[in-house]
Amino acid sequence: MTNPINIKVGSFAASSSPVSTPSSIHDHFRHVRRHEHEHVPRVLHPIDNEDIRVLLLENISLDAVQCLRAKGFHVDHHTRAMSEDDLIQNIGNYHAIGIRSKTKITANVVKAATKLLVIGCFCIGTNQVDLPAAARAGIPVFNSPFSNSRSVAELVMAEVVGLSRQLFERSYELRTGIWNKQSKGCWEVRGKTLGIVGYGHIGSQLSVLAEAFGMRVLFHDIVNIMPLGQARQVDSLATLLAESDFITLHVPELPETTNMISYSEFAKMKKGAYFINNARGKVVDIPALIDALKSGQVAGAAVDVFPFEPAFNGAPFDDQLNAWASILRGMYNVMLTPHIGGSTEEAQRMIGDEVSQAVTRYLGYGSTFGAVNFPEVDLRAITAEQGTHIRVCHVHKNQPGVLKQVNDALSPYNVEKQYSDSKGEVAYLMADIADVSRRDLNHLRDRISGTDANILTRFLI
Repeated sequence: MTNPINIKVGSFAASSSPVSTPSSIHDHFRHVRRHEHEHVPRVLHPIDNEDIRVLLLENISLDAVQCLRAKGFHVDHHTRAMSEDDLIQNIGNYHAIGIRSKTKITANVVKAATKLLVIGCFCIGTNQVDLPAAARAGIPVFNSPFSNSRSVAELVMAEVVGLSRQLFERSYELRTGIWNKQSKGCWEVRGKTLGIVGYGHIGSQLSVLAEAFGMRVLFHDIVNIMPLGQARQVDSLATLLAESDFITLHVPELPETTNMISYSEFAKMKKGAYFINNARGKVVDIPALIDALKSGQVAGAAVDVFPFEPAFNGAPFDDQLNAWASILRGMYNVMLTPHIGGSTEEAQRMIGDEVSQAVTRYLGYGSTFGAVNFPEVDLRAITAEQGTHIRVCHVHKNQPGVLKQVNDALSPYNVEKQYSDSKGEVAYLMADIADVSRRDLNHLRDRISGTDANILTRFLI
């Protein structure tokens, strides 16, 4: 029989006397940090010292406005989107623009944006921006791919329950003075199968919520994904359509997803299934959906996104916008909502914070971490003690010999940090150099920006 081990109490054990030594390992490290020298990041400014002007459209969160103004930027905030012509007329005055889903940043707009440095999409999608054109102009695009995932997932669950209980029909009838209490065609969602097309951040959140309702979850995605809970990935879209009582889409708008749900796909669904689209308007062939609803192949549908949407609140949703709009509006078993999947206070606040921070980091520090169309390059901040350091942000064509030219220009100085990366036709280099005099700055900038590969060069001091 072995003797018990006598464990000595270490220095992090709680003390019975009121001494100042830390009582836990967490307190210990907090105590150490308080006595460490803090390296405060230095606020950087463009060498030209020009006031940064930001244009925010589509009623972007006021939290984002406050965040950008707190950084010293001039912000113009508008509740509506702008047309291409209006953007071309105004965009030349701004260094940054923030949009949601209705404003289109086309190649023509990019061409007119002579001062533009960065685009912030205060939403998930970026298909409203000509990403290659922006990249070729040296303009990174940032979005918020995760912030409204929960809001969209909760709306889908509300639509699942609403469709299965015919809530839209009963509510409309009672508002018109008709009392129609019935159970025929109304179902519990417990025990039913939800088929999720696209198992990304929204799809996986939705999966968890659906299982909490007692639903069986299937999903289809183009890549193999580890499921959450008891969800199961199926081998094909056809399998998912055939086995699901409810089908919901969560895919991006791409050439390969345009009209991915059309006549043949509706024919493969269970007769009497329900269909939900909160993804993108062009991924569904709406005339095919209308036919499936009329025939009873689809028992009901919820649609939050459309191929063409009004540019502002109060604008008509009619046949001039989409030729089938009046038919869809007149169908009793269809829930229509005006692209509100991510329209909650929580989601818009988080999106505003995330995208405004990304825009601020790029304008102030050159960081492109999180950009969707651009090489992701970042360097640790220059500290306040490094008073003579400057940061070079060089966007250039991705071609041989550029780094040699840049490093030749930097060779008289001490390069403290340097990092570069490329994405497609565009490359991006950041470098921090020390002991550069003010009189050398213009010469150095002219030398780097004068190379044949230069797209955009900024010096932050």
